[in-house]
Formats: sequence, C-alpha cells, structure tokens
Amino acid sequence: MRACSSLLVLLLSHTLNLSTTFTLAPTLSTNIPPFRPPTALNVLEHSRPKVGAPMPETRPKWFKVPAPQRNVKGSKFDEISDNLKNLTLATVCEEAQCPNVGECWSGGTATIMLLGDTCTRGCMFCSVKTSQAPPPPDAFEPFKTAEAVTSWGVDYIVMTSVDRDDLEDGGAGHFATTVKVMKEKKPDLLIECLVSDFRGDLKSVEKLAKSGLDVYAHNVETVERLQNFVRDPRAGYRQSLDTLEHAKNVAGVYTKTSIMLGLGETDEEVLQCMKDLRAVDVDVLTLGQYLRPTERHLSVVEYVHPDKFERFRAIGEELGFKYVASGPMVRSSYKAGEYFIENMIKKERRAGEERVIITQ
Repeated sequence: MRACSSLLVLLLSHTLNLSTTFTLAPTLSTNIPPFRPPTALNVLEHSRPKVGAPMPETRPKWFKVPAPQRNVKGSKFDEISDNLKNLTLATVCEEAQCPNVGECWSGGTATIMLLGDTCTRGCMFCSVKTSQAPPPPDAFEPFKTAEAVTSWGVDYIVMTSVDRDDLEDGGAGHFATTVKVMKEKKPDLLIECLVSDFRGDLKSVEKLAKSGLDVYAHNVETVERLQNFVRDPRAGYRQSLDTLEHAKNVAGVYTKTSIMLGLGETDEEVLQCMKDLRAVDVDVLTLGQYLRPTERHLSVVEYVHPDKFERFRAIGEELGFKYVASGPMVRSSYKAGEYFIENMIKKERRAGEERVIITQ
C-alpha cells in the first residue's frame, strides 16, 4: 500500500509540475495561445481509451452535420448511391459510418473502398467487419471503379481499402492496376490512395507509390503511446512513419496522414507526433475528433474543443505542412480538404512547368 501511495504522489507531483514547465516548442510563434497542461485527473484516469469506459455525458453542440438529400429527384447523393450499388462497389463512407457522408456525396464525391468490405485486422476504433479469410478481390474491380469515377465528372478522387494481410503484397498490385486504368481513362484526374502499411513491406509501398497516383496517404491514427490500445497489434507507429517516408523517397509523391483526437492523448504528445511526421516530410495532415461507432469499440475520452483544433492547425502550418485540415468533423477523406489539395497540386505543378520553360 505504501508503494502504491508513493507512486500516486509521484504521479501527482509530476503532473502538477507540468503546469509550470509546459510550453510550446521554441521554434513556434508566440502569438499562438498556449495549451492547458494535462491535469492530475487526466493523467491518472484518462491516460488511455477503454472499451466500456464511461463516455462524456453529452455530445457538444458543435457536432452538427447536414442530413443527406435522400429521395430528392436528381440529387447527387442518390445518384452516387445508385451508381455504387449498380457496380457493386463499396465505400468507406458507409462501411466506417462517416458523419460527413451527406456533405460529400451531395457534393458529388465519395471515397471508394477497394479489395472488398472485410478487413483482416481488428482496430478498436473501426466498425468495418473483420475476418482472417476474406473473399478474394474482384479482378474486374479496377475497371468498374474507373467507370464509376469518370462518370461522376470529378477531378480528384480518393481510394482506400481494408487491410488485406492475406494477400502476398497486401493488395498493392490491385491498387496500382486501378490507378493505371483510371489514369488511362482520364489522365488529368488526381488520385489519392489511402492505404494500409502493407505489413511494413517497402516493396509493396514502392509498387503503389510508382503507379502514377498523386497523393500517397496512410494514417498513423493516434500518438505513439496509444498505438497498442487503438490499432491492431500488426500496426505500429514507426512502421507507419517508414511507409510514408519510403513513398516520398522513391516516387516524390505528396504524402498525407491523419490523427484522431479525444482518445486520451496529451497536447504535448500530439505536438511530438506532428514533428515526427514532418521529420519524414509528410505534406498533408488532418486532425479530427474520434467518435465511437458502437458500444463494442473504444469509448471517447474527451470531446476536443474546436479552439484546440484551430491551434493545432496553426502549429502544423508553422511546422511546415503544406496543408492542415483540423476540426471536430474533419476526416482523413474529406471533400473540403480534397478541394484544397487538388488546387495546391495543380498550382505547384504549373509553377514547376513555368520554371522549366524559363530555364530553357
């Protein structure tokens, strides 16, 4: 008992000491309001998320999303829904129960999910169904996907997938084929692939990175300390960073990742994660609020206030990210963010072409 009491005192002392020592990194401007340090209660009780743990009493008022325009003649939402159904294509918008499905589909875009709707991993935040032996991939899926996307008339599309550890290359070849078919049908289409870590297989990473895609995306999901509580044991913080770094090094593509907040992370841990991502030259970062999909998944530890998301956005830009989307309802695949990235890529490529002309 004495040892436990001593440990409690030590934890409290360390926590209280944070209130006097916690500051932003010295390289950041001083006009950004400082974060409040974690309290003793947060460190002792909310250090990590748990299944079945008490949830915050009420969902804050800032969680409001527009309802999709269903059954409205000519609505883009129903058009995309019917199109996906007819071609038997899955979307992460539906499978992961994304709260922005109404906004994105009504705006004419969806995130296509390749390789089926069954994942070989079991992350504690995700509602996608799992199995160690999912059905084999549809060999015609790359062609059906290209047909659907080109019919929507969009200039930027996101493709993602479940983890397929049962496939030798993790599905990288299937992705690469899909990218090539889409580029053949519409060469100026910008393609983002949000993919798994391919079990750390850098050959698979390289195969996809060199396929002709424009943005290579892979999510670290959470800060380093919480990885084992949030993600499947086969995933890993360093493994994720390595895949993002390798994609950049071998293909020079834009790289992108996402962090969920509200899982018990501290502000200092988020800042360190952001620095780690910049150390491997990640270009785009999204930060959003974790929402529990079902009672069988991790409980929300905290609903993070929009002001804190805004601070993280400002800090991210100062750290050198080309674009940071940060807000409670932001998701890794999000229409507003995709619009900005699309314009950023086009602008930078035009500038590069102009420099080539001048030097000639």
